[in-house]
Amino acid sequence: MNTQLIKRALELFPEKNEKREIRIKFSRAFKGYNANCAYTSYYIEFRLSSNWKDVSNEIVIGLLQELFNKIYKKKRTSYNIELYNNYIKKSTSYSKIERINPELKQCFNRVNEEYFNGMIDIPNLVWSKLSYQKLGSYDFMTNTISISPILEQDQDLLDYVMYHELLHKKMQFQQRNSNKIYHSSEFKKKEKEFKIPNIEKKLGLFLKRKKLKRLFSF
Repeated sequence: MNTQLIKRALELFPEKNEKREIRIKFSRAFKGYNANCAYTSYYIEFRLSSNWKDVSNEIVIGLLQELFNKIYKKKRTSYNIELYNNYIKKSTSYSKIERINPELKQCFNRVNEEYFNGMIDIPNLVWSKLSYQKLGSYDFMTNTISISPILEQDQDLLDYVMYHELLHKKMQFQQRNSNKIYHSSEFKKKEKEFKIPNIEKKLGLFLKRKKLKRLFSF
């Protein structure tokens, strides 16, 4: 079956006379519906979450084609890739909600009521590793918002980053050819509706102070 899936996926790249061994490996090490690939001049290995075993072959073919796009540095699209992208957009409804940090839950409740009329379903909410660059992220595959703990002591900035990530959850992404657009013009317009004035300037100054404090701490 895996051989047939690979053969179907390669139909999007008819000019490629692929001689490498290609294999699919399902793993429980992945959360949600994550996947990646590893390749050398001798083989290509697609590593997929075990959850993909129960998904339609047509959707899995789209996933493989997306991974082939990355390997071949192409930007092709297909009916199967469209099926895959639509499945990813709906994957939040399949994800288990089992990690909710109490402090982040309070933040989520504030932002959800203030900006979304309480209509956003709660995702997994976790603190990420300490970071001064990546302050927050939303993982569609696992329906998880992760936020850097450097924001823990500033409620306004914490709420702003939570708002940003909840916009990703609500608005998802736009597909243009094979590119996923996460920060569309509509997204940026919505982001500016955050009600605390000059919040981005405040965030910049906050990060500058934090970095200086780290630089001069002993």
